[in-house]
Amino acid sequence: MLNRRVTLSGIDTYNLKVLSAKEMDNLFQKKLQGCKESREEIIAGNLRLVLSVLKQFHNRGENIDDLFQVGCVGLVKAVDNFDPSIGVKFSTYAVPMILGEIRRYLRDNNAIRVSRSLRKTAHKALQAREQLAKTMGREPTIEEISAILELPPEEVVQALDANFDPLSLHEAVFSDSTDPLYLMDQVRDVHNDDTSWMQKLLLKEALEKLSPREKEILHKRFFIGLTQVQVAAAIGISQAQVSRLEKGALKFIKGHMGNV
Repeated sequence: MLNRRVTLSGIDTYNLKVLSAKEMDNLFQKKLQGCKESREEIIAGNLRLVLSVLKQFHNRGENIDDLFQVGCVGLVKAVDNFDPSIGVKFSTYAVPMILGEIRRYLRDNNAIRVSRSLRKTAHKALQAREQLAKTMGREPTIEEISAILELPPEEVVQALDANFDPLSLHEAVFSDSTDPLYLMDQVRDVHNDDTSWMQKLLLKEALEKLSPREKEILHKRFFIGLTQVQVAAAIGISQAQVSRLEKGALKFIKGHMGNV
């Protein structure tokens, strides 16, 4: 494990210094007064935070030394931006910044490449959604976001979908003082039998028999998660038509799968 005697980026992780709360308070006060040495002490005294975050990525097949260096970048940013007067522990503030830095690195170096223009659109869409939510007091629709950006709704949806990283089965979804609960622990197959296998084949066959428009509607409704109003705006028909086509397609699939 990372907390044993291991050298990462030239640092012996076993002998890392741990600062007390009082020492941290004193060092941050000195840092605010312009003491550069105190900044370095804070960074060196909190490298174990980086190690604690790295435990979430030990089964990802990534170079742990590279991740440690990236995590240290997040730690430095946290030290430089932390305000002791906000009344939270430094670790509470720093861990999300370290985690975010590592995830950005993994996203940018992922084999699944997302174009720069798509990431830029996603960034603008997230900003617009946040601004609209503040002014409207509710979650804005895709149409409202696309109107602000002057982009087609489907392009906004595509950009937002591309902004999320694929989840690892080893991602911790809950942790208390004992063992963490990983995503893979929540995945199970209780119907792995001949009936389930046949149902999957029937579903695939039924989907292939739908019209292109019906397929598009079901994809946007149940895979992307759009509302009927959003689907109607995206493909240029009325909400009533979307509802009718959706109901017809689902009825056909249900009937086809009930034949066997």
